[in-house]
Amino acid sequence: MENLNKLLDKSIGSDLISCILSGKRNKLGDRDKVKIRQVILSNRHMLQITEYAGTKVFHQNLDIQSAKDYVRDKLLTEFKQCQIQCSEHTATVLVSSRGKFTIKEKRTRLPLDNSSLMHNRAKEYILQEGRAVPFLTDLGVMTPDGRVVKAKYDKFRQINRFLEFIRDVLPSLKKDRELTIVDFGCGKSYLTFAMYYYLKELMGYNINVTGLDLKSDVIEECSRLALKYGYDKLHFLCGDVADYDGISRADMVVTLHACDTATDYALAKAVKWGASVILSVPCCQHEFNKTISNDILAPIFSFGIIKERTAALMTDGIRGCLLNAAGYDAQILEFIDMEHTPKNLLIRATKKSGSLSSSLLSECTDIMREFNVDSTLYRLLFENKGGI
Repeated sequence: MENLNKLLDKSIGSDLISCILSGKRNKLGDRDKVKIRQVILSNRHMLQITEYAGTKVFHQNLDIQSAKDYVRDKLLTEFKQCQIQCSEHTATVLVSSRGKFTIKEKRTRLPLDNSSLMHNRAKEYILQEGRAVPFLTDLGVMTPDGRVVKAKYDKFRQINRFLEFIRDVLPSLKKDRELTIVDFGCGKSYLTFAMYYYLKELMGYNINVTGLDLKSDVIEECSRLALKYGYDKLHFLCGDVADYDGISRADMVVTLHACDTATDYALAKAVKWGASVILSVPCCQHEFNKTISNDILAPIFSFGIIKERTAALMTDGIRGCLLNAAGYDAQILEFIDMEHTPKNLLIRATKKSGSLSSSLLSECTDIMREFNVDSTLYRLLFENKGGI
């Protein structure tokens, strides 16, 4: 054990290139393999731990001492082998069935590529760490000096990822007039504020944004913050997606985590308003799960979780197809990295012709008939244009 501690003290630090733990002691163990590499976060050397369990991958960042403790614990309990590569030596640790350590070292000289260490700093975020943004400070994502709060880093990445989606559709948004933007189910409005800040403050668009949510206390707080920041074209209203009729047209419609068929009502309104851009992150897709069936896939659908996930994916797939039939170019994308929120998909649609494609609509209805499902979005958009 003393020799292992000396090796870890020498190896798990700023000279580490890679460390791989493998060879499960117990076939029932949770992790199949672990890879460790050095990263720099906010000017601090950290060790990124990547754990592999079947098709799943888990990440965590540890300080150097915690990483040493992690490797030691894993060798004592879960793995039989450890391969360490540093800039000036390599080492192999083998653990016998009785827990005896055999360590082999060899001197090498490998260059350490410092550019590969710049983990989150290497990515050029639209909203950058170190540059304070008032609404992110008030919402608890940033400190007053611009540092991202550790517990909110996923939220920071999510906000930036969302803004990247908006950046991609800027060619579809006109700059020669005021744009009307509606955000259904805005909630605490992290992304609503980010969208307003990016489009108006950073990109210079003339916009009028309305956030809509059912929770009156949330709406009151968001309205207070918008007034505080002087965002005079950002308004928040309490109301239901299905009943909202405050405008007759919109240039962009955003709907994030509107539950079940609320997403369909928001998408239908966006199409009827002739929105040039639609960004939608669906949530809780239960509608198809009630009726979905197929003779060939019946054995697979006998597994409840498979049926549920298939129904959810088909719900969003049909939504994308129906938007295409309505004259849009729809894509279905990952909202943020799968390791954080694996169920988050984003439907991004930009208007092309705006006219109905009968052939695409026919393909959608064929699919719905084959799987015995009925889409709320189909009924809202096409109920007078033929049936299933």
